[in-house]
Amino acid sequence: MTITIAHLQPIIAILAGVLILIMPRLLNYIVAIYLIVVGVLGLGLFRGL
Repeated sequence: MTITIAHLQPIIAILAGVLILIMPRLLNYIVAIYLIVVGVLGLGLFRGL
C-alpha cells in the first residue's frame, strides 16, 4: 500500500485531536503548523510527495 497525502490527513487529524485533548495550549501551534503545511502543499511546492 502506498501512503499518500490523502492517507496522512486523517492520521494527522487524529494525532492533533489527541494532543489538543492532552494539552489544550498546543491548539494554537497545531493549527498554525497545519495551516502552513496545507498552504505549502496547496501551492505545489512538494510535488514529489
